Order: sequence, then C-alpha cells, then structure tokens
Amino acid sequence: MEFRVVEQTIPEECVSLPPGFCHACDVVIVNYNAGKLLSDSVASVLAAGAASAIVVDNGSTDGSLEHLERVTGNARLAVIRNGRNLGFAAACNVGARASSARRILFLNPDSVLAVDALARMLDVLDRSDAVGMAGGLLCNPDGSEQPGGRRVFPTPKRAFMRAFGLSCLARFFPGMFSDFLLHKEPLPAAPIVIEAISGACMLVKREAMDDVGLWDEGYFLHCEDLDWCMRFRQKGWRVLFVPDARVTHVRGACSRSRPFFVEWHKHHGMLRFYRKFFRCRYSGLLWGFVMIGVYLRLALVAGRCSVCHVLANRGAASA
Repeated sequence: MEFRVVEQTIPEECVSLPPGFCHACDVVIVNYNAGKLLSDSVASVLAAGAASAIVVDNGSTDGSLEHLERVTGNARLAVIRNGRNLGFAAACNVGARASSARRILFLNPDSVLAVDALARMLDVLDRSDAVGMAGGLLCNPDGSEQPGGRRVFPTPKRAFMRAFGLSCLARFFPGMFSDFLLHKEPLPAAPIVIEAISGACMLVKREAMDDVGLWDEGYFLHCEDLDWCMRFRQKGWRVLFVPDARVTHVRGACSRSRPFFVEWHKHHGMLRFYRKFFRCRYSGLLWGFVMIGVYLRLALVAGRCSVCHVLANRGAASA
C-alpha cells in the first residue's frame, strides 16, 4: 500500500487566489473503477478550493487512476493505492488517517461539487461547536433531487414499508406508513438538523470524528454512513443538511457492473445496522421476522438482477 500523511498547510498555489478561496479542508475520495468520473470529481474538489484531494484506490482495474494522473498534474492531489478492495469504510479510514486536516469531506468518486458547495458546507459546519457533520443536496445529472441525501433512520419497520411498496400509503396514514427518505418533502430554505445524510457527501470535524471514532469497518459497502450518523447522534453531535450546497451524483456508476455483489453487501449492512442499534427493541420472534424480511428482499432483488442480466445478454446477442 502506498501511503503518506498529507500535512495540512495552505498550498503555495492558493496564496495568489482570493482570500478564503483555499479552505483548510481535505477531501477523501474512495475509488473503485469509477472511470473518467473520478477525474471529474477530483477536478471539482480542486476548483472548490480544497487544500488536498486524497484519492484512496481499492484496487481499480479500469484505468481510472491512470486517466486521473494524465489529466490532473496537481500538487494538491495525493493517491493511496490499497492494492485490493478493502471496502468503503476501511478505505475511508485510510484516507482519514492520511490527513491532518481539522475538517474532512468524504466524497464519492462519481460526485461533482458545485464551485461554492464546499465553502457553503464549511460555513454551516463551523457556525456551532455542536455541529459535527454536514451534507449537501445530492442531485441527479438532470438537476432533480436524489433519494438518500436527507433521511431519517430506516428502522426495520420503515425499511419494510419501503421495501414492499407500502410507503406510498403514507399520504393517507403518515404515522403508520412513513418513509425514511425525505427527498419528496419540500426543500428547506435554510440548513436544518437531520438524522442522517449520505456517505456520498459527508463533511466532518476532526474533533467530532475523534470523539465518535472512525467508520465501522464491519461494513463493506452500504449502511456504514447510517451507522456513523447514528453514532454522531448518540454522542450528542448534530448532523446538518445544507440545501444550497449542490452536489451532482451519478448514482450507482461504480456498481452497475456487479449488481448482485452490491445488493448482497447492502443487505448484510442492513442486518449489521439493525443488530447494532435496534436488536434490543425486538423480541426473538420479531427479530426473526426482521431477518426473514431482509433476506426475502435480497431474494427478490437478486431475481430481478438475474432477469435483467439475461435480457441484456439476449439483446446483445441479437444485435
């Protein structure tokens, strides 16, 4: 593994820029076969004024690092090669340990920051000592808001309602069928305290991270961001959603080629999250139903992925 600590100083190239443009903030980007999207993400980070962009690569084989090195010759870029896929949480921790910054933004490699997004999130993060984490408005490439950027914790009940399509009844019975995703709610006019944001764009204070602890490496992919938000909340740190910090996220760009692998780890992450934070609230019988529900959903999703794969292969063969 290639590894070096990125010392937190304002780069010389930033000295001639407008005051306040370069921020005392590092950005950690975990890459796994993100293709040219990685270069776009890093370019947006440097344009937004981050002190350093730290790319932690989980054994990519698609040439994304080579493309990045060709198009981005910048002293503010550091690359750490893990040599194999450690998982998202473990790679985030590698990046966090490599930085000495007081504030770190964890950003997906298929995400692009608006030029003022980083400054806006930092401003909100630093307004109060009680704020430990902030996230921006995740948008699809067409500009619409993406699910997952603002949410409440997906309790087993809420997750069940959504997984089996019952959350659509929330308009009639909000107390019984409420969803945990909030992207269909009116966009707030100002930053608000929220239960959870997305790991695709997660800005944290060093002192909060030191208090709460690093990402839980027991998660390989998915639900580690919910875990961290829950632990921040349990330690008394506020999590804020910043609606005017826009981040374009090409959702699923790094996982489309291996859908079953992703779904398996997503459902494994769900069970780990439920076991850590909700197991004590359920009897043995109800917990059994929770596990059955998770694996039933996995079976349904796996079946759908198989059908889509077969249809795609037939289409390619007929072409």
